[in-house]
Amino acid sequence: MSALDLLNHLLNFFAPAFWLALLLPLLARLLMKKRSASFSLLAQSAVHFLVAAVALGLGLWYFGHDGKMATYIGMVLLGATSQWLMQRGWRA
Repeated sequence: MSALDLLNHLLNFFAPAFWLALLLPLLARLLMKKRSASFSLLAQSAVHFLVAAVALGLGLWYFGHDGKMATYIGMVLLGATSQWLMQRGWRA
């Protein structure tokens, strides 16, 4: 496998984590206007990307290949949990 092929595979593997990390804080700010964000948009996106990338890595390790819906569901649930924690959702 050439370096460009490896880069292509890595970019495609982390693409769902990137889009989740980009859209989740933006939609949270749009939909939950009453709640102020504790962290900046960049910090939230960075945390979400790391959480989602770890979820994708764990799914790859557990199932032996990527692209399983269970992995994506876990990624979304972990992303939602981290968003709830960063917005201090327990303070309702």
